[in-house]
Amino acid sequence: MGSGRTTAAGAARLPKKRYEKELFRLQGRLVEMQEWVRATGKRLVVVFEGRDAAGKGSTITRVTQYLNPRVARVVALPAPSDRERSQWYFQRYVAHLPTAGEIVLFDRSWYNRAGVERVMGYCSDAEYHRFLHQCPIVERMLVEDGILLRKYWFSVSDEEQEARFRSRLDDPMRRWKLSTTDVESITRWEEYSRAKDTMLVHTDIPEAPWWVVDSDDKRRARLNMIHHLLDSLPVEPVEPPHLVIPPRPEPTGYRRPPMEQQRKVPDHAATLLG
Repeated sequence: MGSGRTTAAGAARLPKKRYEKELFRLQGRLVEMQEWVRATGKRLVVVFEGRDAAGKGSTITRVTQYLNPRVARVVALPAPSDRERSQWYFQRYVAHLPTAGEIVLFDRSWYNRAGVERVMGYCSDAEYHRFLHQCPIVERMLVEDGILLRKYWFSVSDEEQEARFRSRLDDPMRRWKLSTTDVESITRWEEYSRAKDTMLVHTDIPEAPWWVVDSDDKRRARLNMIHHLLDSLPVEPVEPPHLVIPPRPEPTGYRRPPMEQQRKVPDHAATLLG
């Protein structure tokens, strides 16, 4: 049975219970993948790109939910500083690449230049065309050096994007997600579409192909992306270390200081029971 709800594009949404069951199973596989990366010294980079409100951030949250932040880290860089603007464009991204046994997930990446910067006029034509030329070269270098590079484009319809924007506008807990640049993307829909099409033509290379995630249904998008990522990697089981919880030793005379001498956080939770 379906959930009864549909996306703006008319597709039936995945029922919540089925989604949660499969998500938990996939998250277990993600933990196994993390241990494989750590044990083998692999370096994994996952690039998340797509339209504003396409579901990149929520997918990253589900990917990292049970992972060790010392192994898997999210990189979401702010606008470049004046110093960074004077650097080679890829320089500040290279600084965040993983070392052995690490996973890095880019919540937007060097592809800002091919999207937002191009459409909003934040870079020159020369800088833009230099990026399209250099990007495949840089990515081939990363792959040749042994980095596992996966690139995902989250695709959302204009109707669904607008619906999500309106939902954020009316939700004080998510209002911060909506920026003036996000709102302007509605009036620049076709410009962003052309920029994306050009980007794919130049940067969809055999060594680092693009994978498009249909994300009008966020639940489907999360499951599909995670499943694809896991199946794209040659993950092998890693035997966990054998651990034994030792018996607690006998007391040696330690006495805890009086609790009255310590500042305790007030028991706010107790006020909810009245």
